[in-house]
Amino acid sequence: MDFTGKKILLVEDDKTLNFIVRDNLEEAGYNVTSTEDGQEGLNAFNKGDFDLCLFDVMLPKMDGFTLAKKVREINQIIPILFLTAKSMTEDKISGFSIGGDDYITKPFSMEELLMRIKVFLKRSTTVPEYEQDEIKQCKIGHFDFYFDNLILQNGDNKRTLTYKEAELLRYFCENPNTVLSRSDILKNVWGSDDYYLGRSLDVFISRLRKYLKSDPDIKIINLHGIGFRFNAPIEIK
Repeated sequence: MDFTGKKILLVEDDKTLNFIVRDNLEEAGYNVTSTEDGQEGLNAFNKGDFDLCLFDVMLPKMDGFTLAKKVREINQIIPILFLTAKSMTEDKISGFSIGGDDYITKPFSMEELLMRIKVFLKRSTTVPEYEQDEIKQCKIGHFDFYFDNLILQNGDNKRTLTYKEAELLRYFCENPNTVLSRSDILKNVWGSDDYYLGRSLDVFISRLRKYLKSDPDIKIINLHGIGFRFNAPIEIK
């Protein structure tokens, strides 16, 4: 798939790294807007029409997590990837909790970064061929779930999910009332059972519980040491 011309917002305060990342992304055919602080990044986002955001975590004026949170208030769908030198689990969980899609830890190779970007651009622009038979629309108790539009609706109440929230909910809908190991969930939804992703899974589970709590027939049960079971009446449409 050709992503030439896709627009990326890069916010990185290290001038050298900013130049290197931008240069490599432009060499790969992307249209890159780069800034060096969080406030400039937010201003650029408000003025542009981007396909993916790439944010450093430690930024002047506005840190990357705050920037991502403000972006999520405007756009629930755009992929957000964090560049972070931090190794603390809590920091990475914080990134996922405000709507980040992935992180890449410094130092990193440009090959890895380009691969991650392609994965998220592909997911956000089309449904891969291997997913064609997967759920696109279903009824979950009182809720209607529209995967293609990332919409979870209960009567007149409509919520736009992040892509990762929608992927997790779809995986649960495809496997209702079934014991699912944490490893299986992570591999099928994130593509890896990395330790930090495992911790972030709990954040996503909590968010889905909050979204679905108005229907008492829907429960995401934590099976200690094993994984989860999604108990809910499901009707595939």
